[in-house]
Amino acid sequence: MAEAAGAEIVVVGGGPAGAAAAITLVRAGTPVLLVDKARFPRDKCCGDGLTADALRQLEGLGLRPDAVPDWQPVGEVVVRSPVGRTVRFPLPGDGQYAVVAPRMQLDAALVDVARAAGVKVADGHGLAGARAVAGGLELDIDGLGTLTTPYAIGADGAWSPLRHALGANQPGYLGDWHAFRQYFSNVGPSAADLWIWFEPDLLPGYAWSFPLPGRRANVGFGILRDAGIPIREMKDMWPELLSRPAICDVLGDSAVAEGTHKAWPIPARIDQMPLTAGRALFVGDAACATDPMTGEGIAQALLTGRLAAEAILSGDRVGERYELAVEHELFADHRLARLLSRALSHRKGVRIALRVAGSSDWTRRNFGRWLFEDYPRAAVLTPSRWRRGLFSGSGAYRP
Repeated sequence: MAEAAGAEIVVVGGGPAGAAAAITLVRAGTPVLLVDKARFPRDKCCGDGLTADALRQLEGLGLRPDAVPDWQPVGEVVVRSPVGRTVRFPLPGDGQYAVVAPRMQLDAALVDVARAAGVKVADGHGLAGARAVAGGLELDIDGLGTLTTPYAIGADGAWSPLRHALGANQPGYLGDWHAFRQYFSNVGPSAADLWIWFEPDLLPGYAWSFPLPGRRANVGFGILRDAGIPIREMKDMWPELLSRPAICDVLGDSAVAEGTHKAWPIPARIDQMPLTAGRALFVGDAACATDPMTGEGIAQALLTGRLAAEAILSGDRVGERYELAVEHELFADHRLARLLSRALSHRKGVRIALRVAGSSDWTRRNFGRWLFEDYPRAAVLTPSRWRRGLFSGSGAYRP
């Protein structure tokens, strides 16, 4: 890392991807400035679900569950097919494989981990402009002026201002999925489980209820942008969706909606988007790293953030090294998930998948682990990623 030694790397965006990049860099001895236009804690539209992969990475970064007040481990996943068949998928008990954690709390806790590690955090300071200069980048930061850095990491979301400023955005791209969520309180006892409903008119999308402490839940639904449902109609669909008997039975008669509902785009085409622009490396949603089947993106955000930091630390062919690392770690999983999403576009595909997954105790246990990314989605197809214990490791945060 000869070139980056002693030079301050700027990370734009303080979500999981940016925090992971900043923590990795500063722990290796590289000074980091993390900027974000928002002040933490701040809300982030999300389903709030954490997979086994995300949990292991968070544990490695030093995040403690007790730093997130509403950290809710999940032991069982319930999936309902388009024809009403319900299948329960248990998760192993040796550690945590699935957790629900509100992003307002989770992201703030991660930023605190970054601060404690030595990252300089300037929240409330957004990126106003960027340009390439000899040996690096010039960044215009609101309230801080113009800064020069050898490398910048863009962790600034689906509409990445850094990507836009450097002319690396794709005009007209609005995300591959669109999601909608609202918090509920006073939910019924059935909402203590994690529920997924494959409603016929949402396929390959789905509705969900993710449990939180104190009889609360994160409830929402996601759809493909090209599924034939105009985005403006999602708001109109919401009351009708909540009134469906299968969902009402879980939420209970006393459930109360909290605040306002929110919607957000989900970018899921990491194998098609430029991952770099000169000395800028894009991570998380700015790299369109979300899983195209489930819409989960926190594990991918943490991973791409770490890979970008490691590429910078190498000091050699940084952009190329990062692109190759992302391709190795994520492209096969992404393409398999996209293929499976197409199969889930039809009722028959969902019925067959759930029938096979729920056919025995063994398939139920292992489908739950696969769904919650206990190991890479396409691990069986990519022997180069095999390692001891890949399919039999324990969960994160073991007692």
